[in-house]
Amino acid sequence: MNGEEEFFDAVTGFDSENSSGEFSEADQRVAGVMRVDTSRSNGLGKVGERPPRENGIQKHRTSLPAPMFTRSDFSVWSILKKCIGLELSKITMPIAFNEPLSFLQRITEYMEHVYLIHRASRQPRALERMQCVAAFAVSAVASQWERTGKPFNPLLGETYELIREDLGFRFISEQVSHHPPISAFYAEGLNQDFLFHGSIYPKLKFWGKSVEAEPRGTITLELLKHNEAYTWTNPTCCVHNVIIGKLWIEQYGTVEIVNHRTGDKCVLHFKPCGLFGKELHKVEGHIQDKNKKKLFMIYGKWTECLWGVDPGAHESSQKRDRRGDQLSRSQPDDGSQKADGDVADAVPEAQETVQVIPGSKLLWRVNTRPPNSAQMYNFTSFTVSLNELQSGMEKTLAPTDCRLRPDIRGMENGDMDLASQEKERLEEKQREARRERAKQEAEWQTRWFQQGSNPHTGTSDWLYTGGYFERNFSRCPDIY
Repeated sequence: MNGEEEFFDAVTGFDSENSSGEFSEADQRVAGVMRVDTSRSNGLGKVGERPPRENGIQKHRTSLPAPMFTRSDFSVWSILKKCIGLELSKITMPIAFNEPLSFLQRITEYMEHVYLIHRASRQPRALERMQCVAAFAVSAVASQWERTGKPFNPLLGETYELIREDLGFRFISEQVSHHPPISAFYAEGLNQDFLFHGSIYPKLKFWGKSVEAEPRGTITLELLKHNEAYTWTNPTCCVHNVIIGKLWIEQYGTVEIVNHRTGDKCVLHFKPCGLFGKELHKVEGHIQDKNKKKLFMIYGKWTECLWGVDPGAHESSQKRDRRGDQLSRSQPDDGSQKADGDVADAVPEAQETVQVIPGSKLLWRVNTRPPNSAQMYNFTSFTVSLNELQSGMEKTLAPTDCRLRPDIRGMENGDMDLASQEKERLEEKQREARRERAKQEAEWQTRWFQQGSNPHTGTSDWLYTGGYFERNFSRCPDIY
């Protein structure tokens, strides 16, 4: 930002069990990550300030205050053609291409299918735990399907918290760097069964008709009961037809999930859609032990579901498919299918749903989206609730929380003029703060995370330092 948004920055950019176990002082740091004392605060302030609850469970909204603003009157090309010769990072995109969420809130969508983590924690065998973790890694990108709106770039020092007692977790994130943009996050199970943390800084490439976001940063999941840590990096996300035509998204690349205790690895291939869209949304892979012996095969679509099956049954199915392909290739080709690369990339038609191999086990299925999702930026039910500001929350939230950003709030309420004005004001305020720091030769100080090494991979990472939910916000910067 600093007044100029990074071009399509962060364009991609996811049944709890009871536990009576207590952490000793020695357990306050788990693998280099600070623990938060869950007994001190539930994060919601005084009881009288709690949002309304029904049967002990907080209710969340099911729709946005205003429907999605139409983008039909705007085109990216009308902006880009005026900027030929300029750096892409200097191009400011109109707010009409945004969605009313910060990128920090989009990261929180990893947690929509958090039940898979709780399930993993309950499994007695490492193979079953890896199956659940693999399903969670795939589910974390499912909400991006048909989400072509660009999240707001977080301001430096911006934060977002989410406490879901019904889903058994709490989450905190912070924008720890502006150039390059880096978002750090940390989540923990309320039953002290897991830690989930990482830092995200996508590298963007503009290919003329598409924008590709290559993920950078390590994602770490720790299953505390089993003393296991899993790490991986998300697949590449590509948005097609940013110049002309209908926008559409695909994910591709290889994701490797490593169990650092056992040496087991899950290798998942997110398939590129191919010439005629045959591979669109497909995910295929396997779980192998430390000796590279395949233990379990995984297949499905990141937009729909994920299945697993024994390697022998999978191989038999593959042989049948190969015989079927040979028969189809023997039929004459009428030449009716042609690729046209001169205009917009045609939106591939989704092929028939996943063909289930006999004996397969369902690992995960995507949640059904609300019926009015298309009018709400294609948000899921989980996403719709992320920017909700319930009565009394502003008294307990950090002053840097995304819910308090006036530009996002204006867009959510359908006031695009106000949203644009506030976005420009916030960017100018951020520029002025940076100039003031430069005058005083002062370095930016992060509040809740510090740079260090990932304790399992040794790579650079941002680690949570603890204390957020004690709610001492006296040192939070004034960014809004």
